[in-house]
Amino acid sequence: MNAIIDAVLAFATNAHEGQTRKYTPEPYISHPIRVMERCKLHTDRAAIHAAALLHDVLEDTAVDAAQLSKFLHGLMPESMARETMTYVVELTDVYIKKDYPQFNRKTRKQLELDRLANISPNAQTIKYADIIDNASEIAVHDPDFARVLLSEYRQVLKRLVEGDSALYRQAVKAASSLS
Repeated sequence: MNAIIDAVLAFATNAHEGQTRKYTPEPYISHPIRVMERCKLHTDRAAIHAAALLHDVLEDTAVDAAQLSKFLHGLMPESMARETMTYVVELTDVYIKKDYPQFNRKTRKQLELDRLANISPNAQTIKYADIIDNASEIAVHDPDFARVLLSEYRQVLKRLVEGDSALYRQAVKAASSLS
């Protein structure tokens, strides 16, 4: 299984090539790696680990769903590829500014929250790890925007309650760090 995760990491690293985190000069891929490592502390499911590494690929890179699906189906067993792809799609924001310029941030986030409320428990687990990693970074580097983002995260966590319970509690704590 390590060979599969290594190949997924290489794919995600390549997809995020040249991207850095918003507030630090570290390569963007460091975030998905931290999300995966946090998930690994709570589950041994390789599809969750793979999706954690890929959770921002469709949203933040030039890779589209067809390319990602082809890669996954060429790398792993059919059921694992479908499962991984499902989680990545569930975690990819749909109501983005580029596609919905008529909506303000609050409206887009509400629509996204309504959509997220229906994602699988395993995708929720990945979302918790994503929230934990982003919350800690934003609180340090942009306390003013952190108030907005952490409030949005608290709303998300009120609706996403079916993932790993220990990770959920950590995410709630992280999202409450400024309140």
